[in-house]
Amino acid sequence: MSTGKRLWLYALHYKKLLIMGIAMLTVAVAADLAGPLIAKKIIDEHIADTTAGSIDFEPIVMLLSVFFALTVVAAVFRYGEYLLLQKAANRVIQKMRNDVYQHIQTLPIRYFDNLPAGKVVARITNDTEAIRELYVTVLSQFASSAMYITGIYVALFILDWKMASIALFVLPILFVWMIMYRKYASKYNHIVRAKVSDMNAMINESIQGMTIIQAFRREAQMQEEFEVMNREHYKYQNKLLFLDAGTSHNLVGAIRSITFVLFIWYFGGASLNATAAISVGVLYAFVDYITRLFHPVTGVVNQLAKLEQALVAAERVFRLLDRSGEDVSDEKIARYRGNVRFEDVWFAYKDEEYVLKNISFEAKQGETVALVGHTGSGKSSIMNLLFRFYDVSKGAITIDGTNIQDLSRQTVRDHMGIVLQDPYLFTGTIESNVSLGDARISREKVIASLDAVGGERVLKHLPNGIDEPVIEKGSTLSSGQRQLISFARALAFDPAILILDEATSNIDTETEEIIQHAMEVLKKGRTTFIIAHRLSTIKNADRILVLDRGAIVEQGTHDELVALGGRYEQMYRLQSGVALNPQVG
Repeated sequence: MSTGKRLWLYALHYKKLLIMGIAMLTVAVAADLAGPLIAKKIIDEHIADTTAGSIDFEPIVMLLSVFFALTVVAAVFRYGEYLLLQKAANRVIQKMRNDVYQHIQTLPIRYFDNLPAGKVVARITNDTEAIRELYVTVLSQFASSAMYITGIYVALFILDWKMASIALFVLPILFVWMIMYRKYASKYNHIVRAKVSDMNAMINESIQGMTIIQAFRREAQMQEEFEVMNREHYKYQNKLLFLDAGTSHNLVGAIRSITFVLFIWYFGGASLNATAAISVGVLYAFVDYITRLFHPVTGVVNQLAKLEQALVAAERVFRLLDRSGEDVSDEKIARYRGNVRFEDVWFAYKDEEYVLKNISFEAKQGETVALVGHTGSGKSSIMNLLFRFYDVSKGAITIDGTNIQDLSRQTVRDHMGIVLQDPYLFTGTIESNVSLGDARISREKVIASLDAVGGERVLKHLPNGIDEPVIEKGSTLSSGQRQLISFARALAFDPAILILDEATSNIDTETEEIIQHAMEVLKKGRTTFIIAHRLSTIKNADRILVLDRGAIVEQGTHDELVALGGRYEQMYRLQSGVALNPQVG
């Protein structure tokens, strides 16, 4: 389906407003264009025709009253038309933005791996704003101009069909120009919109990483990279500028001059012909209508740039909407017992470059399973598969005997909780970050969850307690405070399966002890997975899986693995500061 047709289908969601607006526009145009015909009647029948020796002012006053009344009608209906069409346009864009944002929620995590956040933001804000201009300004102008041009030609044919036929040359010129303009403007606008997205992505990345940029004194390098993008954007904006500069006033001015030359030639020849008499009223009306003709023509030509920008932006938005997503399911299932089984699982983020190979293990209800290994060994990938952020390439993952791929992603996660190494907090309060606005999580439950993880010892210094404001990502809170809030969030939802992804790596020793103590109480009846670099935090795990290059190379309890004298024992001794060779040191 073409971009234009899809935009039209969006507009049809509010067709009542559009129909009412166009109906009012039609009345306004008819009232406005009746003016020159009334003026012609006054001139020809009551002013120019003075054979009676005197002018009868009564019919003139009546006609002028009608002229004034039509002017008022035109103004009132144009006002109503403007409000209705603008309201319809704003509603269309409101719906489109909601649709795009809603669709983003359904896209797989894999999609966001390859698309910077700034580019996604550009689609929702910048591109939809360009489309808004299409509905708010461009279509309104095109509808108005089309009606005015049609009405003017109807009036011209009523006055003099020969001259009206000559004046039709304006339309093919306008049509050919629009085709030529779009051919080049489309190419330039695609590049301009792409560069805007690139700059948004870079700005977003720079703000997120400003600490690193300044710490490593990379300001000049980042500025240079940004200037390269900005120069390319400027280059194609200038190309559009040259294209537009040759369009509006120059094009319309040339056509207007040609039209008036033809007008003078035609009426000049008619006035010299004894058999053809041109009245003053007809002459006045023709001049008035031809002058009016170029207002809508100018309006159409001036909106070509916005039209093309909107079409390019719409193409980018629809490309995002066409990305296959999954419906967000509200299906509920009974709480898991928590028996998790990986059966010969293989997984690759790209093609067949497997990051997990032949992973098989079982975590029974209430057990704590720890995953250890060097960076890139596959620890986080296992948890990404369990949460169905990604799907297995081969093999199966079951919970209580049910393959998780037989359930929707939302259903799988309904009884899971996760605490990340770098917890994400939303703008709001501590309470809203724990409950996430879920009506099932009461204020009392928020307080209880914070208490359970020892949060009162860390948060007690905040003046507003759990009502303390939290700004984006919780930047005003310490890493320990953010982690405890994230931990309380997971516990508040009472998950059957709890995942701690490096959850203690950014926390001081005292806070770590608080969490460890809380976990000993809370993990009963809950299957817990711990991804840890600090091996001291997983000594009490029921099972430890040691991963290397995507494969499980060792598994057992802490004591069993230390006694085995393999990879785990080596890692543990290195971290604990115990020499591997007793004769050294």
